[in-house]
Amino acid sequence: MKNIFLLPVLLFISVTSLFAQKAPQSAEEIMKEAFIAAKNQNKKVMVMFHASWCGWCHKMDTSLNDPSVKKYFDNSFVIRHLVVFESKGKENLENPGALELLSTFNGKDDGIPFWLIFDKDEKFLADSRMKEVSNGVEKLQNTGC
Repeated sequence: MKNIFLLPVLLFISVTSLFAQKAPQSAEEIMKEAFIAAKNQNKKVMVMFHASWCGWCHKMDTSLNDPSVKKYFDNSFVIRHLVVFESKGKENLENPGALELLSTFNGKDDGIPFWLIFDKDEKFLADSRMKEVSNGVEKLQNTGC
């Protein structure tokens, strides 16, 4: 009798664990894996900070996959995404440590998408900001997409 009751309980536990939401990888884990792949493939790393609600982020992904440039990006970069600034109730989608990484490269207040490019040896090369001159004042402006 105990076995008859125990079987459905075990079945329920195993099924719910299959569908349980997996915590996102940390930014550190994603970056570590990206640099290993970049070294193995002799590519640069492009990391894009984005969020599920961000229309420009989706547009950037679409642009990277456009047939006219896709081969270039596939051959030149290991591309990874880090989730930041998720909307209320979706904060669980954010990669732990991603906001800190974004802040390290002074991108926290520049909006998303914000991207960084590194060489295969983890040396920072560029970000998505461009110089903008307004009334003789030079400022870095995030180009985003």
